Amino acid sequence: MLGRDLLPRPDLLVAFVRACGEEERVAQWCEARERIARDHAPRAAAQVEVPQQLPRAKARGGFVMRPLSLTIAVIALVVTAVVAAIGAVVGAVAVLDVGPWGRTLPGRAAASVSAGATPPTGWVTIRVADAPGLCLTDGRVRDWRYTPLVAVQRPCDETAPQNTLLEFVGDGRYRIQWHHPDYGTGCLKALTSGQGAGLLEPKDNCDDGSLFSVEPSGELDKGRYVLRVEGQGCVGIRGSSAAPGAEAVMQRCVGKGRQVFLIRAVD
Repeated sequence: MLGRDLLPRPDLLVAFVRACGEEERVAQWCEARERIARDHAPRAAAQVEVPQQLPRAKARGGFVMRPLSLTIAVIALVVTAVVAAIGAVVGAVAVLDVGPWGRTLPGRAAASVSAGATPPTGWVTIRVADAPGLCLTDGRVRDWRYTPLVAVQRPCDETAPQNTLLEFVGDGRYRIQWHHPDYGTGCLKALTSGQGAGLLEPKDNCDDGSLFSVEPSGELDKGRYVLRVEGQGCVGIRGSSAAPGAEAVMQRCVGKGRQVFLIRAVD
């Protein structure tokens, strides 16, 4: 595909840019592609004026650059940029093969990149991978040592009317927003002190919320992710409990069990 003297398809270009972690620059890449396509599109036959002799631009060393050569050169530059992007993606996947906690995660793909390398954004469900019927949602600490709403696992069909939105904020990091008709909007924050230390609480001011690195776990096309907060570890379920209502807590990252979540877009 990339060996031809053609511009990459828009959908492929978008996929490559997103896979490289440059989602916020997708529009710039697409505009550049469209500009090149417009500038070098063939004119209608009725509008083309054929000069008796093609103009020449003589470069150093006697090399002659004709208009057609210029078009091919521009296309070659775009193709080269896309190839470089692919190389960056392959390098990024190789790095992902070793988790941020310094351990190799079993089953990580290092040879190819798919849509599963980045999570869907917007309205989503965050499900416990080992128990897909359980979702991260709002609830109370079971022993009532801490009374505000916190993140717990509950059956996904019981989470309404609370809804979850995953917001990309750049640099590979995300906010987890909760929307509730009674409580409004809150962004999850990993607490570091007090009775709630280690729990995740929705904060009214999203600037106070934690930024999560959403990192692939296992095969990229399976949509399995680890939720990591820099310097605080990874989100897991307390005691790896299977019980509805068990709290989500920050733990040392191990990248398996109930630290792995499925993130699914909601139509």
